[in-house]
Formats: sequence, C-alpha cells, structure tokens
Amino acid sequence: MKHTISLVALLTAFPAFAESTRQLDAHKHGVGTLNIAVDGTAVVMELEAPGADIVGFEHAAENDVDKDAVDAAVALLSAPLDLFVMPEAAGCIVAEAHAELESEAMHSEHGEDNHADEGHDDHADEDHADESGHTEFHAEYALTCENPDALTEITFAYFNTFPNAKEVEVQLLTASGAQAYEVERDTPVLGLGR
Repeated sequence: MKHTISLVALLTAFPAFAESTRQLDAHKHGVGTLNIAVDGTAVVMELEAPGADIVGFEHAAENDVDKDAVDAAVALLSAPLDLFVMPEAAGCIVAEAHAELESEAMHSEHGEDNHADEGHDDHADEDHADESGHTEFHAEYALTCENPDALTEITFAYFNTFPNAKEVEVQLLTASGAQAYEVERDTPVLGLGR
C-alpha cells in the first residue's frame, strides 16, 4: 500500500481534504465522504463511511453474525470499480485497494510507537473504543486509467450495495483545482466535467 498511502497523504495536504479528515468523528448516519485525486493516469480515492451505513450497526462486532457482516463489507469495499463505476473507455484498473473497519484497525495496528507519534496513550484509545457510536469503514484505492480524458463521470453503484447509505460528500482534486459535490441515492451519477 506504499503507493496508495503516499497519494492519500497528498490528498490530506490540501485544506479541503484535511478539514474532511478532521471531521471523521462528527459523521452523520447515511452520509459518507469520498476524496478523489486525479493526476494523469493515476486516480486515488479515499472513502470514509459510518458503520451504520455499511453494516447497519456502529458497535464493535460482538458475535459471529456481526463479524461475518464486517468481513463481507470489507470484501465489498475492496472492489472499488464495482462500487464506483467509471466509463469503460477510461480503461481504469485497480492497482491497489484496502478496506477496514477503523475501530478494529486501531487495536490491531497501533503499536507503542504509533501511540507516541499520534499523541495517544493507552487510556485515550480505551476511551475511544468505548464510544460505540463512532465506528467507521475506511477504504483507500489506487487506480490506473489508460485514458483519463474519458473519465467523465462516476456512477455510484455504492448506493445499491449499501442500502443505508443516502449521500456521499465528494471532494475532487484535479489539475483544474479542487471541487466539492454531493452525490445522493436518487441521483447516483457524478459528472466530472473534465
């Protein structure tokens, strides 16, 4: 994921994207965020969505049914071109894809060094883990599009896959600048106007 992580870091360097990242804990049910950066043939996407939108609950997986729902959601979220359908003429393929439920990742990936780097201590993570209303799915994608000029729209099959999702707030960064959009279930196509 080195390629994806560095491009996602680029996304957060821009004020609009950074503001979105800082607001993760203040999510609204039914509303996810999608950051997209297009640079030549490279397309990087970062999705954040409340657990309730994706699996119907926001608490940590408590039983086998919950765990199976999370595993199934991660598998679905790991197939970006099934969720965000791009014109065939653009020739987009997935270079990298990674999805996870952030509350689970906090406990499995944050070691002692990460706590120090992020200003967390063990008690802060325990407090956050007890906040059952704030689990989110996070996905990062790196795509390569052979013909980026044909990337004129994205159809959000995401809404068909996740019935609890109502809206996605999109921030798009291209050579032309940054733009913000709201894509809703009733009108699931984002025109890129490139």
